[in-house]
Amino acid sequence: MQISTEQLFTDARTQNGWLDTPVSDATLKQLYELYQWGPTSANCSPARVIFVRGSEAKAKLVACMSDGNKAKVSQAPVTAIIGMDMAFYEKLPQLFPHADAKSWFVGNEAMIKATAFRNSSLQGAYLMLAARALGLGCGPMSGFDAGALDAAFWAGTTVKTNFVCSLGHGDPAKVFPRSPRLAFEEACQLA
Repeated sequence: MQISTEQLFTDARTQNGWLDTPVSDATLKQLYELYQWGPTSANCSPARVIFVRGSEAKAKLVACMSDGNKAKVSQAPVTAIIGMDMAFYEKLPQLFPHADAKSWFVGNEAMIKATAFRNSSLQGAYLMLAARALGLGCGPMSGFDAGALDAAFWAGTTVKTNFVCSLGHGDPAKVFPRSPRLAFEEACQLA
């Protein structure tokens, strides 16, 4: 598979509408097989993902979205709920056997919260890059009721919602004009 920087970054766009083209189980599994390799601190891998596409699950998800995002989620072939497992450290003996990394987190709620949020955010970004590499478009969103999403999709677990990202084949007619970016001098420093 030949992937270009244009496909991942410069030509890729946030999608606001979707073509009526399904995304297969095989593609979602391939997506995971790619994004799982992105680095996280101490290989903690706290992201958990629910790929929502069935009508009943989609209705539950739409009910949790802000008004501006309801149509995007309704129309998307798949919407990924990227969660963060607040007990990710329980898997560290398996994922990071080089040290007793679990002990770094037990009882340290501030470190658990910061590590889960930071690293699940990274994994969500890897998911989007993997989706683009597979020819899918992405529509990441923050407009939702996190408590309602947690109750609807993560009840009885240690997972909390980080963000939502619709996936599929984007409708080119619904892409906004490219928004500007900050210049290097505005965003970066050389020290």
